[in-house]
Amino acid sequence: MTGASAAPSATSTRPEESTDFGSEPPGTPPGRAPGLSPFEFLRWAWRQLTSMRTALLLLLLLALAAIPGSVVPQADVAAVQVSRWKEAHPDLAPIYERLGLFSVYDSPWFSAIYLLLMVSLVGCILPRTAVYARSLRVAPPKAPRNLGRLPAYLGVQTDEAPDVVLDRARAALRRRRYRVVSSGPADGGSVAAERGYLREAGNLLFHVSVIVVLVGFAYGQLLGYKGGSIVLVGKGFANSLTQYDDFAPGSFYDPADLQPMSLTVDSFEAEFLRTGPQRGQPVDFGADVTYRETPSAEPRRHRLAVNHPLVLDEVSVFLVGHGYAPVLTVRDGNGDVAYSGPVVFLPQDASFASFGVLKVPDAQPEQLGFDGMFFPTYNFTMARGPFSVFPDALNPALSMLAYSGDLGMDEGAPQSVFELDTDQLEKVKRADQRDFRLDLAPGRTVRLPDGLGSVRFDGWQRWVKLQISDTPGKAIALTGMVLALVGLMGSLFIRRRRVWVRVTSREGGSYVEVAGLDRSGSSDGLVEEISRLADVVVPAGEEERLR
Repeated sequence: MTGASAAPSATSTRPEESTDFGSEPPGTPPGRAPGLSPFEFLRWAWRQLTSMRTALLLLLLLALAAIPGSVVPQADVAAVQVSRWKEAHPDLAPIYERLGLFSVYDSPWFSAIYLLLMVSLVGCILPRTAVYARSLRVAPPKAPRNLGRLPAYLGVQTDEAPDVVLDRARAALRRRRYRVVSSGPADGGSVAAERGYLREAGNLLFHVSVIVVLVGFAYGQLLGYKGGSIVLVGKGFANSLTQYDDFAPGSFYDPADLQPMSLTVDSFEAEFLRTGPQRGQPVDFGADVTYRETPSAEPRRHRLAVNHPLVLDEVSVFLVGHGYAPVLTVRDGNGDVAYSGPVVFLPQDASFASFGVLKVPDAQPEQLGFDGMFFPTYNFTMARGPFSVFPDALNPALSMLAYSGDLGMDEGAPQSVFELDTDQLEKVKRADQRDFRLDLAPGRTVRLPDGLGSVRFDGWQRWVKLQISDTPGKAIALTGMVLALVGLMGSLFIRRRRVWVRVTSREGGSYVEVAGLDRSGSSDGLVEEISRLADVVVPAGEEERLR
Protein backbone atom coordinates (compact mmCIF):
# COMPACT_ATOMS: atom_id res chain seq x y z
CA MET A 1 0.00 0.00 0.00
CA THR A 2 2.84 2.30 0.81
CA GLY A 3 4.46 1.72 -2.58
CA ALA A 4 1.14 2.25 -4.31
CA SER A 5 0.55 5.53 -2.53
CA ALA A 6 4.01 6.71 -3.50
CA ALA A 7 3.50 5.97 -7.20
CA PRO A 8 2.98 9.02 -9.37
CA SER A 9 -0.49 9.81 -10.71
CA ALA A 10 -1.27 8.77 -14.28
CA THR A 11 -2.08 12.36 -15.13
CA SER A 12 1.01 13.91 -13.60
CA THR A 13 3.76 15.20 -15.90
CA ARG A 14 7.41 15.60 -15.13
CA PRO A 15 9.02 18.93 -15.98
CA GLU A 16 11.17 17.33 -18.67
CA GLU A 17 8.03 15.75 -20.25
CA SER A 18 6.17 19.07 -20.86
CA THR A 19 3.88 19.23 -23.89
CA ASP A 20 5.53 22.51 -24.98
CA PHE A 21 7.53 21.51 -28.05
CA GLY A 22 9.28 24.82 -28.42
CA SER A 23 6.81 26.31 -30.94
CA GLU A 24 6.60 29.57 -28.98
CA PRO A 25 9.61 31.80 -28.55
CA PRO A 26 10.90 32.50 -25.06
CA GLY A 27 8.91 35.15 -23.23
CA THR A 28 5.60 34.40 -24.98
CA PRO A 29 2.76 34.37 -22.43
CA PRO A 30 1.11 30.96 -22.05
CA GLY A 31 -1.88 30.41 -24.34
CA ARG A 32 -1.01 33.25 -26.71
CA ALA A 33 0.14 32.69 -30.30
CA PRO A 34 3.58 34.00 -31.17
CA GLY A 35 3.74 37.37 -32.90
CA LEU A 36 4.45 37.71 -36.60
CA SER A 37 7.68 39.08 -37.86
CA PRO A 38 7.45 42.15 -40.15
CA PHE A 39 8.01 39.98 -43.23
CA GLU A 40 5.37 37.48 -42.11
CA PHE A 41 2.91 40.27 -41.41
CA LEU A 42 3.47 41.79 -44.86
CA ARG A 43 3.00 38.38 -46.48
CA TRP A 44 -0.21 37.83 -44.52
CA ALA A 45 -1.50 41.30 -45.46
CA TRP A 46 -0.69 40.68 -49.13
CA ARG A 47 -2.55 37.38 -49.10
CA GLN A 48 -5.56 39.03 -47.51
CA LEU A 49 -5.51 41.89 -50.00
CA THR A 50 -5.19 39.63 -53.04
CA SER A 51 -7.93 37.23 -52.02
CA MET A 52 -11.09 37.09 -54.11
CA ARG A 53 -13.18 37.88 -51.04
CA THR A 54 -11.28 41.15 -50.53
CA ALA A 55 -11.62 42.05 -54.22
CA LEU A 56 -15.39 41.58 -54.06
CA LEU A 57 -15.56 43.60 -50.85
CA LEU A 58 -13.56 46.45 -52.41
CA LEU A 59 -15.79 46.37 -55.50
CA LEU A 60 -18.81 46.72 -53.23
CA LEU A 61 -17.13 49.55 -51.32
CA LEU A 62 -16.37 51.33 -54.61
CA ALA A 63 -20.04 51.12 -55.60
CA LEU A 64 -21.11 52.44 -52.19
CA ALA A 65 -18.49 55.21 -52.31
CA ALA A 66 -19.91 56.41 -55.64
CA ILE A 67 -23.36 56.99 -54.13
CA PRO A 68 -22.49 60.37 -52.52
CA GLY A 69 -21.26 61.52 -55.92
CA SER A 70 -24.77 61.01 -57.27
CA VAL A 71 -26.65 62.39 -54.25
CA VAL A 72 -24.49 65.32 -53.16
CA PRO A 73 -23.84 68.07 -55.78
CA GLN A 74 -20.27 67.99 -57.06
CA ALA A 75 -18.19 71.14 -57.23
CA ASP A 76 -16.60 70.36 -60.58
CA VAL A 77 -19.92 69.99 -62.44
CA ALA A 78 -22.49 71.88 -60.33
CA ALA A 79 -20.76 74.70 -58.49
CA VAL A 80 -23.97 76.73 -58.13
CA GLN A 81 -25.86 73.82 -56.57
CA VAL A 82 -22.95 73.27 -54.17
CA SER A 83 -23.10 76.90 -53.04
CA ARG A 84 -26.83 76.71 -52.48
CA TRP A 85 -26.53 73.42 -50.64
CA LYS A 86 -23.96 74.97 -48.31
CA GLU A 87 -26.26 77.92 -47.65
CA ALA A 88 -29.20 75.62 -46.95
CA HIS A 89 -27.16 73.32 -44.66
CA PRO A 90 -24.63 75.51 -42.80
CA ASP A 91 -24.04 72.90 -40.08
CA LEU A 92 -23.39 69.97 -42.42
CA ALA A 93 -21.37 71.87 -45.02
CA PRO A 94 -18.05 71.93 -43.04
CA ILE A 95 -18.36 68.21 -42.32
CA TYR A 96 -19.05 67.42 -45.97
CA GLU A 97 -16.08 69.53 -47.02
CA ARG A 98 -13.72 67.71 -44.64
CA LEU A 99 -14.99 64.37 -45.95
CA GLY A 100 -14.58 65.48 -49.55
CA LEU A 101 -18.23 64.79 -50.39
CA PHE A 102 -18.42 67.79 -52.73
CA SER A 103 -15.69 66.23 -54.86
CA VAL A 104 -16.06 62.52 -54.25
CA TYR A 105 -14.10 61.21 -57.22
CA ASP A 106 -11.06 63.35 -56.38
CA SER A 107 -11.10 62.54 -52.66
CA PRO A 108 -8.23 60.55 -51.12
CA TRP A 109 -10.52 57.88 -49.68
CA PHE A 110 -12.18 57.18 -53.04
CA SER A 111 -8.79 57.03 -54.75
CA ALA A 112 -7.55 54.65 -52.05
CA ILE A 113 -10.44 52.25 -52.64
CA TYR A 114 -9.87 52.51 -56.39
CA LEU A 115 -6.16 51.72 -56.16
CA LEU A 116 -6.61 48.94 -53.61
CA LEU A 117 -9.18 47.31 -55.88
CA MET A 118 -6.75 47.47 -58.80
CA VAL A 119 -3.97 45.91 -56.74
CA SER A 120 -6.30 43.25 -55.34
CA LEU A 121 -7.55 42.25 -58.79
CA VAL A 122 -4.05 42.07 -60.22
CA GLY A 123 -2.92 40.02 -57.22
CA CYS A 124 -5.86 37.66 -57.75
CA ILE A 125 -5.44 37.28 -61.49
CA LEU A 126 -1.71 36.68 -61.81
CA PRO A 127 -1.52 33.54 -59.59
CA ARG A 128 -4.74 32.14 -61.10
CA THR A 129 -3.37 32.73 -64.58
CA ALA A 130 -0.22 30.80 -63.72
CA VAL A 131 -2.28 27.92 -62.30
CA TYR A 132 -4.52 27.96 -65.37
CA ALA A 133 -1.52 27.92 -67.71
CA ARG A 134 -0.15 24.84 -65.93
CA SER A 135 -3.55 23.12 -66.03
CA LEU A 136 -3.69 23.52 -69.81
CA ARG A 137 -0.64 21.26 -70.12
CA VAL A 138 -1.96 18.59 -67.77
CA ALA A 139 -3.47 15.52 -69.43
CA PRO A 140 -6.89 14.25 -68.29
CA PRO A 141 -6.54 11.90 -65.29
CA LYS A 142 -6.77 8.16 -65.72
CA ALA A 143 -10.04 6.41 -65.16
CA PRO A 144 -10.92 5.80 -61.49
CA ARG A 145 -10.92 2.24 -60.21
CA ASN A 146 -14.70 2.18 -59.70
CA LEU A 147 -16.49 4.13 -62.42
CA GLY A 148 -19.86 3.12 -61.03
CA ARG A 149 -19.52 5.64 -58.21
CA LEU A 150 -19.57 8.61 -60.56
CA PRO A 151 -22.75 10.71 -61.00
CA ALA A 152 -23.38 9.45 -64.54
CA TYR A 153 -22.53 5.83 -65.45
CA LEU A 154 -23.52 3.34 -68.14
CA GLY A 155 -22.38 -0.25 -68.67
CA VAL A 156 -22.92 -2.01 -72.01
CA GLN A 157 -22.10 -5.49 -73.25
CA THR A 158 -21.04 -5.78 -76.91
CA ASP A 159 -19.60 -8.46 -79.16
CA GLU A 160 -17.05 -6.09 -80.75
CA ALA A 161 -13.33 -6.20 -80.07
CA PRO A 162 -11.91 -3.79 -77.46
CA ASP A 163 -9.66 -1.94 -79.91
CA VAL A 164 -12.61 -1.24 -82.22
CA VAL A 165 -14.66 0.20 -79.35
CA LEU A 166 -11.75 2.31 -78.09
CA ASP A 167 -11.07 3.73 -81.57
CA ARG A 168 -14.71 4.67 -81.91
CA ALA A 169 -14.72 6.25 -78.44
CA ARG A 170 -11.65 8.37 -79.22
CA ALA A 171 -13.16 9.60 -82.48
CA ALA A 172 -16.51 10.40 -80.84
CA LEU A 173 -14.89 12.33 -78.01
CA ARG A 174 -12.66 14.35 -80.33
CA ARG A 175 -15.70 15.31 -82.40
CA ARG A 176 -17.17 16.66 -79.16
CA ARG A 177 -13.97 18.69 -78.63
CA TYR A 178 -12.64 16.66 -75.73
CA ARG A 179 -8.95 16.33 -75.03
CA VAL A 180 -8.37 12.58 -75.25
CA VAL A 181 -5.72 10.31 -73.68
CA SER A 182 -5.65 6.49 -74.02
CA SER A 183 -4.08 3.94 -71.69
CA GLY A 184 -4.24 0.23 -70.99
CA PRO A 185 -3.23 -3.14 -72.49
CA ALA A 186 -3.91 -4.25 -76.03
CA ASP A 187 -6.85 -6.51 -75.05
CA GLY A 188 -8.61 -3.69 -73.24
CA GLY A 189 -7.94 -0.31 -71.76
CA SER A 190 -9.54 3.06 -71.20
CA VAL A 191 -9.93 6.50 -72.70
CA ALA A 192 -9.82 9.62 -70.52
CA ALA A 193 -11.20 12.85 -71.92
CA GLU A 194 -11.81 16.35 -70.64
CA ARG A 195 -13.23 19.56 -72.05
CA GLY A 196 -14.33 22.98 -70.80
CA TYR A 197 -10.85 24.43 -70.24
CA LEU A 198 -12.16 27.79 -71.46
CA ARG A 199 -14.47 28.08 -68.45
CA GLU A 200 -11.62 29.23 -66.25
CA ALA A 201 -10.45 31.45 -69.09
CA GLY A 202 -13.88 33.09 -68.97
CA ASN A 203 -13.51 33.70 -65.25
CA LEU A 204 -10.06 35.21 -65.75
CA LEU A 205 -11.30 37.30 -68.68
CA PHE A 206 -14.12 38.69 -66.55
CA HIS A 207 -11.69 39.77 -63.83
CA VAL A 208 -9.30 41.23 -66.38
CA SER A 209 -12.20 43.16 -67.90
CA VAL A 210 -12.90 44.82 -64.53
CA ILE A 211 -9.31 46.09 -64.54
CA VAL A 212 -9.70 47.28 -68.13
CA VAL A 213 -12.87 49.20 -67.21
CA LEU A 214 -11.16 50.78 -64.19
CA VAL A 215 -8.15 51.73 -66.31
CA GLY A 216 -10.46 53.21 -68.96
CA PHE A 217 -12.28 55.38 -66.43
CA ALA A 218 -9.02 56.45 -64.80
CA TYR A 219 -7.50 57.28 -68.18
CA GLY A 220 -10.51 59.39 -69.09
CA GLN A 221 -10.46 61.20 -65.75
CA LEU A 222 -6.76 61.98 -65.96
CA LEU A 223 -6.45 62.97 -69.62
CA GLY A 224 -9.95 64.22 -70.41
CA TYR A 225 -12.21 67.04 -69.29
CA LYS A 226 -15.86 67.85 -68.73
CA GLY A 227 -17.49 71.26 -68.76
CA GLY A 228 -20.85 72.92 -68.99
CA SER A 229 -22.11 76.07 -70.61
CA ILE A 230 -25.49 77.80 -70.72
CA VAL A 231 -26.15 79.16 -74.20
CA LEU A 232 -29.06 81.39 -75.13
CA VAL A 233 -31.05 80.36 -78.18
CA GLY A 234 -29.69 82.35 -81.11
CA LYS A 235 -26.27 82.74 -79.48
CA GLY A 236 -23.06 80.80 -80.00
CA PHE A 237 -20.44 78.86 -78.08
CA ALA A 238 -16.71 78.63 -78.80
CA ASN A 239 -14.68 75.86 -77.20
CA SER A 240 -12.41 78.08 -75.12
CA LEU A 241 -11.97 78.18 -71.37
CA THR A 242 -13.68 81.57 -70.98
CA GLN A 243 -16.90 80.22 -72.51
CA TYR A 244 -17.49 77.61 -69.81
CA ASP A 245 -19.67 78.15 -66.77
CA ASP A 246 -17.99 75.18 -65.09
CA PHE A 247 -14.92 73.30 -66.25
CA ALA A 248 -13.33 70.19 -64.71
CA PRO A 249 -10.11 69.13 -66.44
CA GLY A 250 -8.29 65.91 -65.73
CA SER A 251 -5.15 66.00 -63.65
CA PHE A 252 -2.94 65.70 -66.75
CA TYR A 253 -5.08 67.71 -69.17
CA ASP A 254 -3.88 71.06 -70.51
CA PRO A 255 -6.77 73.45 -71.34
CA ALA A 256 -4.59 74.84 -74.14
CA ASP A 257 -5.33 71.59 -76.01
CA LEU A 258 -9.06 72.34 -76.34
CA GLN A 259 -10.29 71.54 -79.84
CA PRO A 260 -11.21 74.77 -81.71
CA MET A 261 -14.84 73.75 -82.16
CA SER A 262 -17.69 76.28 -82.24
CA LEU A 263 -21.47 76.12 -82.59
CA THR A 264 -24.58 78.29 -82.66
CA VAL A 265 -27.92 77.28 -81.13
CA ASP A 266 -30.37 78.10 -83.90
CA SER A 267 -33.60 77.00 -82.23
CA PHE A 268 -35.01 75.01 -79.35
CA GLU A 269 -38.34 73.23 -78.94
CA ALA A 270 -39.79 71.56 -75.87
CA GLU A 271 -43.01 69.56 -75.70
CA PHE A 272 -44.87 68.68 -72.49
CA LEU A 273 -47.93 66.55 -71.72
CA ARG A 274 -50.91 68.87 -71.32
CA THR A 275 -53.51 66.41 -70.01
CA GLY A 276 -53.74 63.29 -67.88
CA PRO A 277 -52.11 62.29 -64.60
CA GLN A 278 -48.64 62.91 -66.07
CA ARG A 279 -49.47 66.47 -67.09
CA GLY A 280 -46.37 68.61 -67.28
CA GLN A 281 -43.97 65.74 -67.95
CA PRO A 282 -41.58 66.33 -70.87
CA VAL A 283 -42.35 64.44 -74.06
CA ASP A 284 -39.44 65.64 -76.12
CA PHE A 285 -37.01 68.51 -76.36
CA GLY A 286 -34.23 69.24 -78.79
CA ALA A 287 -32.10 71.99 -80.28
CA ASP A 288 -30.95 72.64 -83.82
CA VAL A 289 -27.32 73.74 -83.92
CA THR A 290 -24.87 74.83 -86.60
CA TYR A 291 -21.29 73.82 -85.82
CA ARG A 292 -17.77 73.99 -87.19
CA GLU A 293 -15.09 71.49 -86.20
CA THR A 294 -12.40 74.08 -86.95
CA PRO A 295 -12.63 77.79 -87.75
CA SER A 296 -11.92 77.07 -91.42
CA ALA A 297 -14.33 74.11 -91.74
CA GLU A 298 -17.64 74.30 -93.52
CA PRO A 299 -20.64 74.82 -91.20
CA ARG A 300 -22.84 71.79 -90.61
CA ARG A 301 -26.19 71.32 -88.93
CA HIS A 302 -27.11 68.84 -86.22
CA ARG A 303 -30.16 68.07 -84.11
CA LEU A 304 -29.19 67.86 -80.44
CA ALA A 305 -31.60 65.72 -78.42
CA VAL A 306 -31.61 63.35 -75.48
CA ASN A 307 -29.24 60.46 -76.23
CA HIS A 308 -28.34 62.07 -79.57
CA PRO A 309 -25.21 64.13 -78.86
CA LEU A 310 -22.98 65.87 -81.34
CA VAL A 311 -19.91 63.64 -81.56
CA LEU A 312 -16.73 64.98 -83.14
CA ASP A 313 -13.27 63.42 -83.21
CA GLU A 314 -12.30 64.47 -79.71
CA VAL A 315 -15.35 66.25 -78.32
CA SER A 316 -18.91 65.20 -77.48
CA VAL A 317 -21.62 67.81 -76.96
CA PHE A 318 -24.70 66.76 -74.97
CA LEU A 319 -27.95 68.60 -74.38
CA VAL A 320 -28.47 68.20 -70.64
CA GLY A 321 -30.91 70.94 -69.68
CA HIS A 322 -32.92 73.98 -70.65
CA GLY A 323 -34.73 76.89 -69.05
CA TYR A 324 -35.89 80.49 -69.31
CA ALA A 325 -34.12 83.84 -69.47
CA PRO A 326 -36.43 86.83 -68.80
CA VAL A 327 -35.50 89.90 -70.84
CA LEU A 328 -35.27 92.98 -68.59
CA THR A 329 -34.56 96.66 -69.04
CA VAL A 330 -33.33 98.58 -65.98
CA ARG A 331 -33.12 102.35 -65.86
CA ASP A 332 -31.22 103.98 -63.02
CA GLY A 333 -32.12 107.06 -60.98
CA ASN A 334 -30.82 109.33 -63.75
CA GLY A 335 -33.17 107.76 -66.28
CA ASP A 336 -30.35 106.08 -68.21
CA VAL A 337 -30.50 102.46 -69.34
CA ALA A 338 -28.14 100.66 -66.97
CA TYR A 339 -28.96 97.16 -68.19
CA SER A 340 -30.94 95.65 -71.04
CA GLY A 341 -30.96 92.00 -72.05
CA PRO A 342 -31.80 88.44 -70.99
CA VAL A 343 -31.04 87.10 -67.51
CA VAL A 344 -30.60 83.36 -67.06
CA PHE A 345 -32.89 81.86 -64.40
CA LEU A 346 -32.28 78.31 -63.14
CA PRO A 347 -35.21 75.83 -62.78
CA GLN A 348 -36.01 74.82 -59.22
CA ASP A 349 -38.72 72.18 -59.77
CA ALA A 350 -40.51 70.16 -62.45
CA SER A 351 -42.82 73.09 -63.25
CA PHE A 352 -39.72 75.17 -64.17
CA ALA A 353 -40.30 77.80 -61.52
CA SER A 354 -36.85 79.37 -61.80
CA PHE A 355 -34.56 81.43 -59.59
CA GLY A 356 -32.32 84.16 -60.94
CA VAL A 357 -30.15 87.14 -60.04
CA LEU A 358 -29.61 90.43 -61.83
CA LYS A 359 -26.68 92.71 -60.94
CA VAL A 360 -26.60 96.28 -62.28
CA PRO A 361 -23.20 97.76 -61.33
CA ASP A 362 -23.56 100.70 -63.76
CA ALA A 363 -26.69 102.11 -62.08
CA GLN A 364 -26.44 105.62 -60.62
CA PRO A 365 -26.51 107.04 -58.02
CA GLU A 366 -26.49 103.59 -56.37
CA GLN A 367 -25.77 100.14 -57.72
CA LEU A 368 -28.83 97.88 -57.96
CA GLY A 369 -29.35 94.17 -57.48
CA PHE A 370 -32.36 91.90 -57.89
CA ASP A 371 -33.19 88.29 -57.10
CA GLY A 372 -36.42 86.42 -57.45
CA MET A 373 -38.48 83.83 -59.27
CA PHE A 374 -39.77 83.41 -62.80
CA PHE A 375 -43.02 81.45 -63.14
CA PRO A 376 -43.70 80.12 -66.67
CA THR A 377 -47.40 79.54 -65.92
CA TYR A 378 -48.20 81.73 -62.94
CA ASN A 379 -50.74 80.83 -60.27
CA PHE A 380 -51.37 81.91 -56.69
CA THR A 381 -53.11 80.52 -53.63
CA MET A 382 -53.16 81.84 -50.08
CA ALA A 383 -51.88 78.54 -48.73
CA ARG A 384 -49.02 78.14 -51.20
CA GLY A 385 -48.29 81.62 -52.49
CA PRO A 386 -47.06 82.16 -56.06
CA PHE A 387 -46.09 79.06 -58.05
CA SER A 388 -46.03 77.65 -61.56
CA VAL A 389 -48.60 75.07 -62.60
CA PHE A 390 -47.04 74.09 -65.95
CA PRO A 391 -43.48 74.10 -67.33
CA ASP A 392 -44.39 75.79 -70.62
CA ALA A 393 -44.59 79.62 -70.73
CA LEU A 394 -48.41 79.94 -70.94
CA ASN A 395 -48.78 82.75 -68.38
CA PRO A 396 -45.27 84.02 -67.52
CA ALA A 397 -44.71 86.26 -64.52
CA LEU A 398 -41.70 87.59 -62.65
CA SER A 399 -41.41 88.34 -58.93
CA MET A 400 -38.22 89.89 -57.54
CA LEU A 401 -36.83 91.74 -54.54
CA ALA A 402 -34.73 94.86 -55.13
CA TYR A 403 -31.49 95.86 -53.39
CA SER A 404 -29.38 99.02 -53.49
CA GLY A 405 -25.85 99.76 -52.33
CA ASP A 406 -22.49 98.22 -53.20
CA LEU A 407 -22.51 94.94 -55.15
CA GLY A 408 -18.89 94.28 -54.17
CA MET A 409 -17.88 93.73 -57.79
CA ASP A 410 -15.10 96.35 -57.67
CA GLU A 411 -13.11 94.47 -55.03
CA GLY A 412 -11.70 91.97 -57.51
CA ALA A 413 -13.09 88.86 -55.80
CA PRO A 414 -14.84 86.45 -58.20
CA GLN A 415 -18.62 86.22 -57.91
CA SER A 416 -21.15 83.81 -59.29
CA VAL A 417 -23.71 85.28 -61.69
CA PHE A 418 -26.32 83.17 -59.93
CA GLU A 419 -25.66 84.54 -56.43
CA LEU A 420 -26.18 88.01 -54.98
CA ASP A 421 -23.81 89.14 -52.21
CA THR A 422 -26.04 91.19 -49.91
CA ASP A 423 -23.41 92.04 -47.29
CA GLN A 424 -23.15 95.63 -48.50
CA LEU A 425 -26.66 95.92 -49.93
CA GLU A 426 -29.91 97.03 -48.38
CA LYS A 427 -33.35 95.92 -49.40
CA VAL A 428 -35.42 98.54 -51.12
CA LYS A 429 -38.37 99.38 -48.85
CA ARG A 430 -41.85 100.71 -49.39
CA ALA A 431 -43.17 103.75 -47.58
CA ASP A 432 -44.52 101.44 -44.83
CA GLN A 433 -41.04 99.83 -44.49
CA ARG A 434 -42.10 96.55 -46.03
CA ASP A 435 -39.85 94.92 -48.62
CA PHE A 436 -40.45 96.29 -52.08
CA ARG A 437 -41.32 93.41 -54.42
CA LEU A 438 -41.54 93.74 -58.18
CA ASP A 439 -44.39 91.63 -59.62
CA LEU A 440 -44.12 91.87 -63.39
CA ALA A 441 -45.99 90.53 -66.37
CA PRO A 442 -44.52 90.80 -69.89
CA GLY A 443 -44.52 94.41 -71.04
CA ARG A 444 -45.06 95.91 -67.58
CA THR A 445 -42.79 98.55 -66.01
CA VAL A 446 -42.43 99.13 -62.26
CA ARG A 447 -40.72 102.18 -60.73
CA LEU A 448 -38.49 101.75 -57.73
CA PRO A 449 -39.03 103.91 -54.60
CA ASP A 450 -36.79 106.83 -53.68
CA GLY A 451 -36.01 107.60 -57.33
CA LEU A 452 -33.75 104.57 -57.75
CA GLY A 453 -35.03 103.87 -61.27
CA SER A 454 -37.38 101.41 -62.95
CA VAL A 455 -37.56 97.84 -64.26
CA ARG A 456 -39.42 96.66 -67.35
CA PHE A 457 -40.18 92.99 -68.16
CA ASP A 458 -39.78 92.89 -71.95
CA GLY A 459 -40.33 89.16 -72.48
CA TRP A 460 -38.35 85.94 -72.26
CA GLN A 461 -35.94 83.73 -74.19
CA ARG A 462 -34.97 80.08 -73.93
CA TRP A 463 -31.55 78.79 -73.03
CA VAL A 464 -29.98 75.33 -73.23
CA LYS A 465 -27.36 73.72 -71.01
CA LEU A 466 -24.62 72.02 -73.02
CA GLN A 467 -22.16 69.52 -71.58
CA ILE A 468 -18.93 69.38 -73.54
CA SER A 469 -16.59 66.55 -72.72
CA ASP A 470 -13.56 64.70 -73.96
CA THR A 471 -13.26 61.21 -72.49
CA PRO A 472 -10.36 59.44 -74.22
CA GLY A 473 -10.78 56.34 -72.07
CA LYS A 474 -14.33 55.53 -73.17
CA ALA A 475 -13.14 53.13 -75.90
CA ILE A 476 -11.04 51.30 -73.31
CA ALA A 477 -13.97 51.14 -70.88
CA LEU A 478 -16.29 49.90 -73.64
CA THR A 479 -13.77 47.22 -74.57
CA GLY A 480 -13.64 46.15 -70.94
CA MET A 481 -17.43 45.89 -70.78
CA VAL A 482 -17.51 43.75 -73.92
CA LEU A 483 -14.79 41.52 -72.49
CA ALA A 484 -16.74 41.26 -69.24
CA LEU A 485 -19.81 40.10 -71.14
CA VAL A 486 -17.80 37.53 -73.12
CA GLY A 487 -16.06 36.25 -70.00
CA LEU A 488 -19.31 36.05 -68.06
CA MET A 489 -20.99 34.08 -70.84
CA GLY A 490 -18.03 31.72 -70.98
CA SER A 491 -18.04 31.11 -67.24
CA LEU A 492 -21.81 30.52 -67.22
CA PHE A 493 -22.31 28.36 -70.31
CA ILE A 494 -19.07 26.39 -70.66
CA ARG A 495 -19.10 23.10 -68.72
CA ARG A 496 -15.90 21.62 -67.34
CA ARG A 497 -16.50 17.88 -67.74
CA ARG A 498 -14.50 14.68 -67.63
CA VAL A 499 -15.49 11.47 -69.37
CA TRP A 500 -13.99 8.00 -69.18
CA VAL A 501 -14.57 4.99 -71.40
CA ARG A 502 -13.19 1.68 -70.11
CA VAL A 503 -13.31 -1.46 -72.22
CA THR A 504 -12.73 -4.87 -70.64
CA SER A 505 -12.23 -7.94 -72.83
CA ARG A 506 -14.72 -10.71 -72.16
CA GLU A 507 -15.47 -14.01 -73.82
CA GLY A 508 -17.31 -13.32 -77.01
CA GLY A 509 -16.85 -9.56 -76.94
CA SER A 510 -16.23 -6.64 -74.62
CA TYR A 511 -17.78 -4.94 -71.65
CA VAL A 512 -17.86 -1.15 -72.05
CA GLU A 513 -18.20 1.32 -69.18
CA VAL A 514 -18.93 4.98 -69.87
CA ALA A 515 -18.92 7.49 -66.98
CA GLY A 516 -18.77 11.24 -66.55
CA LEU A 517 -18.13 13.91 -63.96
CA ASP A 518 -19.09 17.59 -64.13
CA ARG A 519 -16.50 19.82 -62.46
CA SER A 520 -18.50 23.02 -62.80
CA GLY A 521 -20.73 22.18 -59.85
CA SER A 522 -23.81 21.19 -61.82
CA SER A 523 -24.65 17.83 -63.39
CA ASP A 524 -27.53 19.08 -65.50
CA GLY A 525 -27.56 17.20 -68.78
CA LEU A 526 -24.62 14.99 -67.81
CA VAL A 527 -26.61 11.73 -67.76
CA GLU A 528 -28.09 12.51 -71.18
CA GLU A 529 -24.65 13.29 -72.60
CA ILE A 530 -23.20 10.02 -71.30
CA SER A 531 -26.16 8.13 -72.75
CA ARG A 532 -25.71 9.71 -76.18
CA LEU A 533 -21.96 9.02 -76.08
CA ALA A 534 -22.61 5.36 -75.21
CA ASP A 535 -25.00 5.04 -78.16
CA VAL A 536 -22.20 6.22 -80.45
CA VAL A 537 -19.45 4.12 -78.89
CA VAL A 538 -21.58 0.96 -78.80
CA PRO A 539 -24.24 1.29 -81.53
CA ALA A 540 -25.84 -2.02 -80.69
CA GLY A 541 -25.27 -3.35 -77.23
CA GLU A 542 -27.15 -4.69 -74.25
CA GLU A 543 -27.51 -1.95 -71.70
CA GLU A 544 -26.99 -3.16 -68.18
CA ARG A 545 -26.98 -0.10 -65.96
CA LEU A 546 -27.56 3.60 -66.23
CA ARG A 547 -27.45 6.03 -63.30
